[in-house]
Order: sequence, then C-alpha cells, then structure tokens
Amino acid sequence: MSMFEDIPVEVGIIYEGERIRRKNMQVELGGPKQENKFELARVRKPEEIEDGKVTIIGPDIKDMDEGGSYPLGIIIEVSGEKLEPDLEGVIERRIHEYSNFIEGFMHLNQRYDIWLRLDKKSFQKGLNSFVHIGKVLQRLFKSELPIVEKIQVTFITDPQRIRDPWKEALELYEARDAKARGLKDEEVEKFYGCGLCQSFAPTHVCVITPQRYSNCGSISWFDGRASARIDPKGPVFEIDKGEAIDPEKGEFSGVNEAAKQKSLGEVTKVWLYTAFGYPHTSCGCFEGAAFYIPEVDGFGLVHRGYKDVTINGLPFSTIADSTAGGRQVDGFHGISIEYMRSPKFLKADGGWNRVVWMPASVKERVADFMPKEMVDKVATENDVKTMDELKVFLKERNHPIVETWKEAPTAAEEAVAVEVEEEIPEGMPVATVPTMPIAAGGYKIILKDAKIYAKKVIIRPLKGEKLARKGK
Repeated sequence: MSMFEDIPVEVGIIYEGERIRRKNMQVELGGPKQENKFELARVRKPEEIEDGKVTIIGPDIKDMDEGGSYPLGIIIEVSGEKLEPDLEGVIERRIHEYSNFIEGFMHLNQRYDIWLRLDKKSFQKGLNSFVHIGKVLQRLFKSELPIVEKIQVTFITDPQRIRDPWKEALELYEARDAKARGLKDEEVEKFYGCGLCQSFAPTHVCVITPQRYSNCGSISWFDGRASARIDPKGPVFEIDKGEAIDPEKGEFSGVNEAAKQKSLGEVTKVWLYTAFGYPHTSCGCFEGAAFYIPEVDGFGLVHRGYKDVTINGLPFSTIADSTAGGRQVDGFHGISIEYMRSPKFLKADGGWNRVVWMPASVKERVADFMPKEMVDKVATENDVKTMDELKVFLKERNHPIVETWKEAPTAAEEAVAVEVEEEIPEGMPVATVPTMPIAAGGYKIILKDAKIYAKKVIIRPLKGEKLARKGK
C-alpha cells in the first residue's frame, strides 16, 4: 500500500520543478502580492508535539476564491532524540523540496519569500485542503529524515493572526544568521554544495561557504555541514575546497570540480567573489540580485520584494530572468541578503565601493555591515529616479566610482578634431565581425557573424569618454 493512497493527487519526484502559470492556478499563497508569508521549523520537546496533527488557522483552500491571493505561514514542529535547534534551518529548507513532490502544487523561494500555487486540475481532483498537504509533508519528513520522530504542521492564512508569527519568524531568521557570522572561508577545508533547486535550474549548484550564504539566504555553512551529516545522500553535499587558484576572485579547484560534476559539464569554472568572468550561477530562488550599470560603471542591488522599477528602468522580475536558470551572465548575479553583509561581497569587483544604488529597505537591513564612509554615498529610490540624477548624486557625495570616470583623453582622441562623413555605396557592408557586443538598457546584446550596413558613416572625437569599463 502506498503511503499516499489517501491523497487525492499523485506524490513523487517527477512533479518537482513543475511550473503553474497564472491562468492555470486555483489559488496563490504568499508571493509578491502578500507581505505576510513565511515558513518556519521549530524543534520541540516530545511532550509538546501531537504527532500527525494538522492545524489550519484561517480559510482552508476550499474556502478561497478561485484565482485569489492569500497570505500563508507554514510552521513545522518536530521532535526526536537526535534533533537539536541548530537543525531547524536544515529541516525548514526541505519544505521546498517536499512540497514540490505534490502533483499540481508549486513551491518557490524560502523563509519570508515563499510563493506557492495550486493547479486547477489538482484542486478538481480533490486537493482542496491543507490537511492533505500537511499529511504529505509529515510522511515525507519521517521517511526521508528518520531523526524526525514526531511532527505537527500548522498553516496560517488569516490576515490578522499571521502578523505576530511572521514577526517572530523574522527575528528567528536574524538570530540564526548572526550566529553564523565570524568564521572565514580561509579557516575551513570544506565548503558545501546544494542541489535543491536543480529541478528548476539543472545546471545550477549553490556553493555555500562561511562567508557566502546560499543564494536563497536560508542555508549557512553550518546548516550545510549539519545537512550533509544527517542526510549524506541528500541534496546538500561536501565540497573539498582544494587549491586556491585565485583567492581574490574566489576560484578554488574543488569548487570547479564540483560544479563541473553536478552540472554535467555545463559549468566548469566558478568565481565566488565577482559578478564578472565566471560568476556563481543562480537558480530562481535568490533573495536579491546585483546588476551592473554601465552608465556609471557601478552595481545596483535589488531584492525580491521590491515592487518598483530599479534605477535602470527594469523591475526585479526582468533582472531575475537575466541571471536565473543556472547560467553565468556577466554583470548579473543572484545573491542573498546575508551575502551583502559579508567581507567577501563582490570583493574582486571593489565591494561596497562599487555599489551605487539599492532600495532603501535593503540598505536599512545591511547598513551596519557597510563601510561607514559608504552608507551615505549609495543612492536609493528616495534619492534619485533617473540615471542623470544618479550621476549627480554620486558626484555630490564623492562616491569612489566617480574617480573611474576622470580619465584624460588620449593623444589619438585629441588628434581627431573634425567630424568625418563618408558615403557608403549601396549594399556594401560597413563591418563584418564574428562577435559584436552592444550595451542597451542595462543588457549586453551579442551579435554573432554580423554584417552591418549603413548609408553613411560619421566619425566624431570621443573627447575623453571612457572606452572600456573598469573591472571587467
């Protein structure tokens, strides 16, 4: 008899990675429309747990409007002889994996960023209550992690009653993160890798070091170590750090080998401390992203909860699409909020001296970890709205990046004193090149095997304009 025989839909790894589009969804839980959303694991004493209990605080799925959006809190409480509070983060991250085993049920992100959708077909099959979802989670936890002896699950959808547990969850996340700070990458011989999101991004492997959290922000180096120990065959695994090929960029022989193996040869090299060259890959669950702004030769930062467009006119969703899917894209870098607090944050690119813009809400969260002299030099949406305003702001605040703009014109530039125009015979290519990069709207567009045609070529002196961006 299957352990899921009483569940109205199928449950299995084949459904992991399933995407549910808006037109097909019965209901949405959490996500960008809801401020109050979270998932939290707590280790309790055995007498505090009623094994198998599922509690629903607020409307159940069957009571929700079709196509509606609702807040959601998921609290997993567990007990077991070998369970310790230090394992709460490990248990918590498995909610993502196990939820995605359910046919027609999509779970994205983590902690306070969860985003879930239920498919209409699964709802019509009878998946109309959180009781079914709670039972699946309980059985998978006990089956996959035998150290979990008793488990109870609570779902909160009431808009009023979720607020206090949500605030408590935020405080607990911060306490865990603070505990993990202090250890340096140079002080350990092993890093950890996580493949939990490979169902959504097959070539992505998160490399977790003491000073570089997982992109999702929910797995520290200590969490990685604990997870690999209690479940050696699970999604989190050891990485022998190996030789430090380039300590500045964060290239290690062991990381390269692990990335190559886990991505089936698609990714062969990873630089952990830079957004250029061979940047760390991203899945889709990252908390935020760093994006290069060529107009000022600096970086912008944005988090998943930012609802406006960034300084370059792009929303978070577009920036996220530019780096998601396990790709290595120059200038686009999925990151966690905790990584912004790390001394290794974009170290090879200049660190905070290269950051020029970020949402005020993120700045408030990481200000204590920024160099004091940089706090007032990084603009937010409250300071500037356009690129021209950003340039003025950076000059007025004497941001270090401004120094990279003050390059004297070369002798060749000064020698070009007049504008030159030349008519081109019709049908004749002006240029034929194997590869041509073009910067536009914050993107780098690469034309391959391109032939460029024009009626006229105009050559003007550059007069000191910068020819190449610094740090690439």
